[in-house]
Amino acid sequence: MPFIKDCSSTALVAAVLAVVVSFTGSAVLIFQAAHLAGLPEAVTSSWIWAVSIGSGVTGIFLSWKMKIPVITAWSTPGAALLIAMLPSVPLAEAIGAYLASAVIITVIGLTGTLDAIMRRIPAAVSSGMFAGILFSFGARVFTCVRPDPVLALGMIACFILFRRVSPRYSVAAVMAVGMAIAAANGMMHVGSLAFAPTLPVFTAPQLSWATVVGLGIPLALVTLTGQYISGMAVLHASGYHVQSNGIMAVTGICSALLAPFGAHAINLSSLTAAICTGPEAHKDPKKRYVAGIFCGALYIIAGVLGSTITSLFTALPPTFVAVLAGLALISAFTTGFIGIFKDSDNIEAGIFAFLATASGMDFLGLGAPFWGLLFGGIMFVVLAWRTPKPQSTRAK
Repeated sequence: MPFIKDCSSTALVAAVLAVVVSFTGSAVLIFQAAHLAGLPEAVTSSWIWAVSIGSGVTGIFLSWKMKIPVITAWSTPGAALLIAMLPSVPLAEAIGAYLASAVIITVIGLTGTLDAIMRRIPAAVSSGMFAGILFSFGARVFTCVRPDPVLALGMIACFILFRRVSPRYSVAAVMAVGMAIAAANGMMHVGSLAFAPTLPVFTAPQLSWATVVGLGIPLALVTLTGQYISGMAVLHASGYHVQSNGIMAVTGICSALLAPFGAHAINLSSLTAAICTGPEAHKDPKKRYVAGIFCGALYIIAGVLGSTITSLFTALPPTFVAVLAGLALISAFTTGFIGIFKDSDNIEAGIFAFLATASGMDFLGLGAPFWGLLFGGIMFVVLAWRTPKPQSTRAK
């Protein structure tokens, strides 16, 4: 079979690294959001199961069908958004917002309107909203120093060191060091560790206009701007000039089907995609699709073990999860903040969006990301509007 002939050890190593990066980086945001929202362990495990199974199935299908390494994952900026929003939203309404977001993305994918929509949203405004979402728990890295100075400072020092010597593995190193410090200081709750397959938990979605507008639309927006746009850029930069329509439709439909089990968004990946689309995966670009299939298979295995992964993070102290989440998104925050200033014509609108979002304001039942987008958009429209120059009149 062509697939067997195309298999390589480098593709497998790339896939393993991509999955490890996902779970040591962005997955921690899910655990942080679940912890702050007070979700039961079974619901959190179902959330991990849903996003892992969704990422695995769509990655395998798209990579096999398109014969390119299509790496799908869950929305990292979406998980960051949920850290701020989920504690104040009933779970059933949040599921309804996930479903609405999935429908929006599916429709955009089927109609091929992604490029048109993104051209109408200033990069500075979307970047400002994104950076504002990340700000609160990025700052939490340093507020954790006072209650647990040894653990927090040890993890921060490790992060700084590895950003110098090996940036790609910095988050994984912080995770390992943090767990070692927590264990040495008796902060690990080993009694909560459990080894069992995951049982999905179904939650009937409940539609609320306030939650759909305040959570669903921002979730769709940050997923589009933070995942699909950058993910397509990675594919194009690697020589795979494909359209986003089919990828968005498949991942959007999968997100909708898995939303009742906790999947907030399944989408095209960017960070892990870069690992599997380059020459490290295979010298021949036509054979790198194998890395996408391997990656999908590993995600499915991780989904089956979701309860075990959840129990591991439950056993760790809250400071560990908070610091790891903040450090894992330093690069993402940097990207968002730089994006404000790259769009030099709309810096003020971007800063406006950033401040409104970072403020955490809650008004009329709508969260800060919505207001950040709205105020940033208003600032953009007002500053971009120019009164027509009066026509010169001839002297009488």
